[in-house]
Amino acid sequence: MKLSIRWKLMGSYLILLLLVVGTLYAYLRPTLEHQLVDGIRDNLRSEASLAALMAGREIRDLRADAPLVAAQIGQRIRARVTFMTAGGEVVGDSEVPATSLVTLENHRDRPEVREALQGGFGSAIRYSTTVRTRMLYVAVTGSTVTGDPLVIRLALPLAAVDQSRASLHTVLGVAFLLATLLSLGLSYLLSRVTSRTLMVLSNGAARFGAGDFATRLPVRSRDELGELARVMNEMAGRLETEMARLSTQRNRLDGILRGMGEGLLVTDAAGTVTLVNPAFRMLFDVAAEPAGRPLAEVCRHPALLETFRKVQESHAEQIAEIVLPRQGEITLLTHWVPLVESGIPAGVVAVFHDISDLKQLERVRRDFVANVSHELRTPVTVIRGYAETLAGGAADPEIVARFAAIIQAHAERLANLIGDLLTLSELEAKGSTLALAPLDLTELVTHCGHLLDPQATDRGVAIDISEIPALAILADRQRLEQVLVNLLDNAVKYSPPGGQVTVTAVADGDLVKISVRDTGPGIPPHEQTRIFERFYRVDAGRSRDQGGTGLGLAIVKHIVQLHGGTVGVESVPGQGACFTFTLRRG
Repeated sequence: MKLSIRWKLMGSYLILLLLVVGTLYAYLRPTLEHQLVDGIRDNLRSEASLAALMAGREIRDLRADAPLVAAQIGQRIRARVTFMTAGGEVVGDSEVPATSLVTLENHRDRPEVREALQGGFGSAIRYSTTVRTRMLYVAVTGSTVTGDPLVIRLALPLAAVDQSRASLHTVLGVAFLLATLLSLGLSYLLSRVTSRTLMVLSNGAARFGAGDFATRLPVRSRDELGELARVMNEMAGRLETEMARLSTQRNRLDGILRGMGEGLLVTDAAGTVTLVNPAFRMLFDVAAEPAGRPLAEVCRHPALLETFRKVQESHAEQIAEIVLPRQGEITLLTHWVPLVESGIPAGVVAVFHDISDLKQLERVRRDFVANVSHELRTPVTVIRGYAETLAGGAADPEIVARFAAIIQAHAERLANLIGDLLTLSELEAKGSTLALAPLDLTELVTHCGHLLDPQATDRGVAIDISEIPALAILADRQRLEQVLVNLLDNAVKYSPPGGQVTVTAVADGDLVKISVRDTGPGIPPHEQTRIFERFYRVDAGRSRDQGGTGLGLAIVKHIVQLHGGTVGVESVPGQGACFTFTLRRG
């Protein structure tokens, strides 16, 4: 059973009262007649202790102050008070004038004085030669303000015992009864008041602990509990302000970390991960929560761990490139900075920039420059060589005609290359748009097939467009003709005599899937991922001999992507190739 603090306080008051009253009553009642003297002795002892306290505060000079203090105490407690030095010399007596103190004999050998000097308290009953009556003596030790030891003795005539005995029973009984009733009421009130205040403080502390800092505790008093309530209110105000500031900073930091495209890693001095952002987890495929785990357990990349070790050893910034072995290779530029607090290493911060696209662009740019230079060098060299020969005065009309035909062929090759480059540049330019309109797919494919009929007839290749259903597509007619002509031209060039090029189309939801299949040598699997790159040729020599620039499929990919579609290739070496692209239905 859980008791409230109110009942605990009231119970403690009652228990204390019952213990005191019960002890006194059990001690006094059975032997009241025989213990009356002992009671008076105890009373005198208490008064002697109080007198000792007063002496410790009032007496500085024994001989000057003791007589006056003894007289004042004796007048108030109605008992004889005597102050003595530790040697037994009387220096003050409430019933002996100060001028007569020198006539009193030394009290060191008195029984009560000897006991007090030995144990701090002494008592005796004997006849007093000074006041000539039988007395009860009680002596205690004490000290003056200056620390000088002294003995305080109180004496009471035993004649007062007979007077006190009659009224003692009545006084004790009434006093105990009144004290009990009064204590019951007071303990209830005090426990109620105290428990109510403590309960309010407890509830307030619980709300503060739960994060509710808006409510304030009432301050109803100026005592310790009121001061505690005031301090708790001030603490709640400061906590509310601090929590709001921390929440704002945390939200801002979370937003920054989540919005960062770069990966962020923070570790402590021991190499334990304390913070990562989503970009880091995505870069390194970290699924489980990394905070609190060693870095070597979170990521086992050798270059990353080696760079981290260098930062820890040198306590200096490090910049390094890390390559992640993925299906599409990822290159990261990492910037490592050591954290230092009060001159002591506290951890490491690392930022990971994905520069894969930059590396790819650099590689494409390098390859593009090399390929363009190579593609232009051959026709320009041929044209210049034959032109120089003709300029040298060749007179044979047959030779002149042959050289002119060669110059014309390479000039057309240059024109085609430059035209394709301009087309690519136009397609890749920002803001490039298409004139989209609903088109009849059957009519468009038939038209493109007729454009390639002469070339197909010369090579003995058949173009089959009979499987094109009646479908409408949303496309730019001029650009889509470029796609179909490029794919059909490649299919015809690479199909052997007697081969066949087949164009098919099927509806796929909101899209139309168009395929161009040939019966040529096919494309090896390792070449298929690069077939749409600029200037990339599976058979470079054969492509050049047939007038290809190496840019046709790159143009096809860009046009299809501008239409919002996709392009791909499927091929088995020796069984031809099938190029497929998708367009939206009209």
